[in-house]
Amino acid sequence: MATTIVSGVQYSGIWNISSQANAKAANTWPYIEPAGSLYAMGINNAGQLGTSNTTYFSSPVQVGALSTWSKLAAASSTSGGIALDGTLWMWGNNNYGALGLGNTTQYSSPKQVGSLYWSKLSIGANLSTLAIKSDGTLWAWGRNDSGRLGLGNTTDYSSPKQVGALTTWLSICCAYESSFAIKTDGSLWAWGSGSQGRLGLGNTTSYSSPKQVGALYSWSMVSAQGQTTLAIKTDGTLWAWGRGSLGGLGLGNTTYYSSPKQVGALTTWSFVACGLLRGLATKTDGTLWAWGYNNEGALGLGNTTDYSSPKQVGSLTNWAKVYGQTNNNYSTLANKTDGTLWSWGNNTYGLLGLNNLTSYSSPKQVGAQTNWGQNPNTIAIGQNHSLATRV
Repeated sequence: MATTIVSGVQYSGIWNISSQANAKAANTWPYIEPAGSLYAMGINNAGQLGTSNTTYFSSPVQVGALSTWSKLAAASSTSGGIALDGTLWMWGNNNYGALGLGNTTQYSSPKQVGSLYWSKLSIGANLSTLAIKSDGTLWAWGRNDSGRLGLGNTTDYSSPKQVGALTTWLSICCAYESSFAIKTDGSLWAWGSGSQGRLGLGNTTSYSSPKQVGALYSWSMVSAQGQTTLAIKTDGTLWAWGRGSLGGLGLGNTTYYSSPKQVGALTTWSFVACGLLRGLATKTDGTLWAWGYNNEGALGLGNTTDYSSPKQVGSLTNWAKVYGQTNNNYSTLANKTDGTLWSWGNNTYGLLGLNNLTSYSSPKQVGAQTNWGQNPNTIAIGQNHSLATRV
């Protein structure tokens, strides 16, 4: 196994989640986050593309001249991103204070949120936002019905408010009326609306503060949308819960579950994205899989048939990450390991970036560039707009 040297210190072997998080906080984690230029496409009625106007674009247009964008987030008509220096920027629809700028003013270009340093960002489909700072603290703002901000109340906030006092938050997912987070110890937490069992807590109760999902400490990522939740454990297994309509959980049925259920028996799942009543995932072998509601060909299977269990998208083995739309629309973006960007599904307003408004039921390449970002959160899809970075 290769050894990485950072500031004269050697690091080798397998790092667990807690050790990795501690090393990152101490600036000794040997991974350097790549950054790139920001591109946007689709509807721009609220300035969500960040192009300082409200012009719609059906092919990627660069947002500003900076090449330091590291992570992106989008939902509804709101957008945000974190730069390589840890600064947080938001733009677009600011109803309920979703931009965290202390007001409800709409902005068509990125505006910095405070002066602090951030590591993770997630925007919910109904104007709420979660973010993690570089010190591992969790913060929330925006719309707060059902207690989705985790602040112990249902009050809306237009500027960031800390969720509890812990410094061990690792990753977040802000969904529609509910939220999820994973701590450095691998535990999974949920709060907000519990309708249809979407929180995975064994009931349909809503909670305004974080509650642990089960007693396990082996979760690596979670993705949620609407009333459906998908997650991967550190052993590579895939799990689902919540609303099972149209096969969105991938469990071979349309049953609703209020606690996590394993999808098949495989241990090779590497990345998962939850769209509305559908799931998208990649495996460690680079294959791409989809299931659930296939309206407008959102699954990429060349048809509009719904499937209640995972189906492979084509036969290629070079898919990196995949992202589903966060609102009541059906579009998908994905990148390959060769740096190309692909899209399919609904193309209203041109959010697929294909220079037209045509919907497609199978993947289509966006331009000819081979330098699109491949790390998690280098692609984001809102209701009818999308964001991506080029490195």
